[in-house]
Amino acid sequence: MIRLSIPVRQALEKLSLPVLIAAAFGLMLIGKADAVLAVEVRVALADLLSPIYAVMAEPLAEVRGTSADIVGIWDIRAENARLRIENEKLRRWQAAALALEAQNQEFKAQLNWMPPAAPAFTTAPVVADTGGVYARSVLLAVTPPHKVVLGEIAMDDRGVVGRVTEVGSRSARVLLITDINSRVPVTMESGGAHAIMEGTNGALPVLRYWPEGSAPVEGERVMTSAAVGAFPAGLPLGTVHYNADHVPQVYPVADLDHLSIVRLFDYDDTGVEAPDAPPGRKLMQQQPPAAAKGAPVKAH
Repeated sequence: MIRLSIPVRQALEKLSLPVLIAAAFGLMLIGKADAVLAVEVRVALADLLSPIYAVMAEPLAEVRGTSADIVGIWDIRAENARLRIENEKLRRWQAAALALEAQNQEFKAQLNWMPPAAPAFTTAPVVADTGGVYARSVLLAVTPPHKVVLGEIAMDDRGVVGRVTEVGSRSARVLLITDINSRVPVTMESGGAHAIMEGTNGALPVLRYWPEGSAPVEGERVMTSAAVGAFPAGLPLGTVHYNADHVPQVYPVADLDHLSIVRLFDYDDTGVEAPDAPPGRKLMQQQPPAAAKGAPVKAH
């Protein structure tokens, strides 16, 4: 092996770049001057390198396949870990559901419980998604002899969609729970605290006015409350999630962005009772009908 002195190596290093540039320009000039020669050179180089490429292609394919297998195995491990966690959660929910079902059956047997009558409902297709005077509403096509009443509860196959606010002879408008004009009294599943769900004209309504010390819990279910008689109790609305500003929002269970068929439930005849008077508020006693109308009272 020839050993070069340090000055010679430094001189060669300085000359390498100019020599390569000069060679590149020379090849360009040769290619312009004699195109046939340039093509022959490229073909010769391709013939010379193609066996090398063919030999290297198989090991490279094996390496790429092995890398893909390693990535797939890693993804499968992560997916299995996630599925194990979800299965554990589902087993806990199943145990809790079975316990609640047994308790519910026991209570029914003790109280001689009678289920309430199923509410009447009308099924109608969504024909338009224009808001009109509302930012978030849908228009339904109602054909006779079906009859729709103001205030009916609109639901899809998952949960509450909204309420009927306008009724025509062949149409009805439903105000969605995400509209800024929507106010729904709700109950939190875990603690039973009451609150108001307000629409924001966005995709997610927010929760407000819950009792002090009973803030909504992340991930708990939100259901309707019969606090003011506008909704029956227990209809599913969504789940609680806090945004970046720590405001509790409700992710609706209803698919509000892809509504096609809506059911309108009439709960007026299902026995929904008005709430009790707040503590400390006295109810006025009713006077007898005779005294109320000023009828004469017989003297004894």
